[in-house]
Amino acid sequence: MDFNVKKLASGAGVFFTRAVQFTEEKLGQAEKTELDPHLENLIARADCTKNWTEKILRQTEVLLQPNPIDHTGARIEEFIYDKLDKKLPSKTTNPELLGQYMLEAANEFGPGTPYGSTLITVGEYQKRLGGAERELLQTSAATFLTPLRNFLEGDWRTISKERRLLENRRLDLDICKARLKKAKQAEAKAAAAPDFQETRPRNYVLSASASALNQSGWESWDVETNPSGSEQMKLLSEEVDKAEHELRVAQTEFDRQAEVTRLLLEGISSTHLNHLRCLQDFAEAQATYYAQCHHYMQDLQRELNKCANSVSTPHPTPAVCPDPDHLSSAFPSGSSSPRDAVSSLSNHRPSTLAMEQTQLPVTGSRKAKVLYDYDAHDVSELSLLADELITVYTVPGMDPDWLIGERGNQKGKVPVTYLELLS
Repeated sequence: MDFNVKKLASGAGVFFTRAVQFTEEKLGQAEKTELDPHLENLIARADCTKNWTEKILRQTEVLLQPNPIDHTGARIEEFIYDKLDKKLPSKTTNPELLGQYMLEAANEFGPGTPYGSTLITVGEYQKRLGGAERELLQTSAATFLTPLRNFLEGDWRTISKERRLLENRRLDLDICKARLKKAKQAEAKAAAAPDFQETRPRNYVLSASASALNQSGWESWDVETNPSGSEQMKLLSEEVDKAEHELRVAQTEFDRQAEVTRLLLEGISSTHLNHLRCLQDFAEAQATYYAQCHHYMQDLQRELNKCANSVSTPHPTPAVCPDPDHLSSAFPSGSSSPRDAVSSLSNHRPSTLAMEQTQLPVTGSRKAKVLYDYDAHDVSELSLLADELITVYTVPGMDPDWLIGERGNQKGKVPVTYLELLS
């Protein structure tokens, strides 16, 4: 218990001394040891990194999880799971929830009705969008948010701790410098002051000695009279030596702590490289997410166009192959064979888009690389395989989101977003 009290008292004394030194420095009444310019630049760079990392992390969380009022409970739950070192369970995203509501509404209205069937179609694609969003959240959290958070909660805390320790070592060093300065000033002042016994007249000293010997003897006079200044000089010299030793120790500890802090601060460059890779992964995750969303929405628009066409023509005529036994009765006049009859019949049917395209002038023919697999939705489109090369061109009046693609004898429309045009 006594040891703890002494330690507490010693710590309080050190704290008070540092507080006095810090206050005097702020008031301009004490000298302050300046850090190395290189170390000052490293500290400024580290502070800048910490401030901007906090802002980027906070804004990224807002981007991935907007409406913080609605997600307050979710964020508290994430914080608890993170502290317990447990994986947060997968949660339903807003598009997935919207898609689920649409499917339930379609069951209520009737899946066979136009509105009900459209709700089913849109709801399914909303669930796909929600799945893509959940994948983006998981990827972004693992590859971008977590490394930034680990830097702020791990590396930066270590740097801050060592910087506080460096500041304490600097205060101790300045305290030792001030103490040595005062000790040297006191020693110089004592050395400049004349000795009283050496300046008194000789007859005064002899008479005083005789009087003292007659009264109480030599010992009594030696105690009662003032000693020479040599003992005082000796004490002051010892005080100076002690202050110089403490200064050397404080300087060594300060230099050692400055080196440790410098090494940690130079590690900020490695932190920047790590954050650069994380940023690239985050951008790639966003690109994948938006490409998936664009693909899903294009497919949804096609499905909705089909639904609109089916509503506008409630009783479409199905395509039926002609019976070979009745071809003779179906021959037009002037046709001498089934082949001529089929050719004649095809001239009376509406021409397909692919046939129209061959009749229009071609512009801008070039090579293109396929980025993703694509399945044709009708005979006017061309199915694609990833990484294959095809020839593409456009025709006047065509939708800018589409091109005409050729692969050997196959030809059809292809979406521009699935291609990388080559020079």
